[in-house]
Amino acid sequence: MIIKNKKRAIQKNGFTLVEVLVGVTLLIIIAVGIYGAFTGVLKVISVSRTKIIAMDLANERFELIRNLPYQQVGISGGIPNGVISHTENFVRSGATFVATTTIRNIDDLFDGTVGGSPNDLSPADYKLVEIEIDCATCPNFPPIFVNTHVAPKNLETSSTNGALFVRVFDASGQPVADADVHIENTQSVPAIVINDSTNNVGMLQIVDAPPGVNAYSISVSKSGYTGDTTLTPGAVGNPNPTKPHATVVIQQVTQISFVIDRVSSMEIVSTTQTCSPVGSIDFNLKGTRLIGTGPDVLKYNENLVTNSSGQKNLNNMEWDTYPLVFTDGTYDLVGTNPVMPLSLEPNSTADIKFIVAPRDPNTLLVTVKDASAGLPVSSSTVRLAGGGYDETFVTDRGFLRQTDWSGGGGQDLFVDETGYFSSSNIAVSGPVGELKLNGSFGVYDPSAELVSSTFDTGSASNFHQLLWLPADQPVSAGPNSVRMQVATNDDGVTWNFIGPDGTTGSYYTSASTYLNPVHNNHRYLRYKLYLSTIDAAYTPNVSDISFTFSSQCVPPGQVAFRGVPNGTHTLTVSHDDYDTYSTSVSVGSVWQHVEALLIPE
Repeated sequence: MIIKNKKRAIQKNGFTLVEVLVGVTLLIIIAVGIYGAFTGVLKVISVSRTKIIAMDLANERFELIRNLPYQQVGISGGIPNGVISHTENFVRSGATFVATTTIRNIDDLFDGTVGGSPNDLSPADYKLVEIEIDCATCPNFPPIFVNTHVAPKNLETSSTNGALFVRVFDASGQPVADADVHIENTQSVPAIVINDSTNNVGMLQIVDAPPGVNAYSISVSKSGYTGDTTLTPGAVGNPNPTKPHATVVIQQVTQISFVIDRVSSMEIVSTTQTCSPVGSIDFNLKGTRLIGTGPDVLKYNENLVTNSSGQKNLNNMEWDTYPLVFTDGTYDLVGTNPVMPLSLEPNSTADIKFIVAPRDPNTLLVTVKDASAGLPVSSSTVRLAGGGYDETFVTDRGFLRQTDWSGGGGQDLFVDETGYFSSSNIAVSGPVGELKLNGSFGVYDPSAELVSSTFDTGSASNFHQLLWLPADQPVSAGPNSVRMQVATNDDGVTWNFIGPDGTTGSYYTSASTYLNPVHNNHRYLRYKLYLSTIDAAYTPNVSDISFTFSSQCVPPGQVAFRGVPNGTHTLTVSHDDYDTYSTSVSVGSVWQHVEALLIPE
């Protein structure tokens, strides 16, 4: 009995908090749904009302055209010429509508076509009227297009005009639809101005155009595309344009073609072979497409300069082949990536690196290419010899080199080319440019070592060869009197010196050897040199230490010889898969470039 009374008491207490919250939530969901449906209905009504206004406006325009004499049905200053404005603004119910009217002469197939078989000498059979109604401020309102045909009451007569057909293609020869075509004829009275677009097959046909010699200036464009235009004959700087203004002849068809395609861009960086940016580099970039002959006039020919960070971005570039002329007075071009000239494709972005080095008038840049494919050839051995000069490089290989240590120790990064990090018992200036064991009065210490400063390649690199000079050491110093270990990393801090087997217990003992692949894909490098002798009267010596590497800032298929003596030298290029290339090169006091074309065996 007591339990029943408790239940009755609970029921008399009303709703719990949870029940109230659930009820309020359901009420909100229902209210939001009703409000959303209501606003959606209002939007539909608003859009429908806007469409009705637009259609009424289009009908007004058509009614005006229907009541005009046939001769006046045309665009003011267009073809056909008439009294209708191409673009007009109208305010309806507080909104601004734009009416764009396009009127074209139509050459019907029924009685032949102009220039066809049979040849229709009166090709303007009737007119097509198209009206576009747009409202930029009206929400969710797409433009409305309506069209109709207008025909004359009387029979047609022989035309005293001609026809102008404009065709637009892309770089692959495919038609470009909806390309904007602007045509002007200032010789006609009144002047003719037409703004129209190509159809689905990339053509705009202007029928019944007044005749005139070089009378029609035509330009073609499209959003996101390059442009093309006719030019005035006899103009200063380009007297003989390759595409002069169009000429229309009585009862004949003038066809003129334009080629446009999607724009591309170039992102140019001027840098050293270790990816250090170099700013304010002057260069000239030009295309190969001509807009005039006799003299030749290039469509693109610009003098440019990279910014203080060594960058230059070029947008809205036309597909073309772009040679490079280096014009900087402070730096030499010692390579490019990719190899120039650059073939820029439509709708692409080209990343270009100019590899530069401080100016040296006696610089010879050699580019090695496959003679048939035109592509750079990697791992080609390039030798320049003559007049006491003899130097050999390998394409796609950068150099890290040190030939002087007289600046002393304590240098972390390799900035001063005569400095190093640390040493023990090393003589660095006897003579300058050589490393020897410390000694006095002809007696040398038994061993010594030196740790280099940090070499920074600027990006993840593959390390190839280790070389030092001289290759031969005094026999009395004992075997392996010169030994090396190498350490690489990505942080410039952790140094683990290892030898050819990848352990700390092995050493490089050959003056020309390949590094263990474990060093690849690292950015920073240090070397550790060990000198020793078994006879205190003799010391080994090292005058040059160098490494070869490849990275994103090492130009492909190219090498640069610097400080070449004046005179005639023999250039020899060899590769296992090609015939050996050899030529004589006369080196003077200017920067030069030689292209070596290898023929496959």
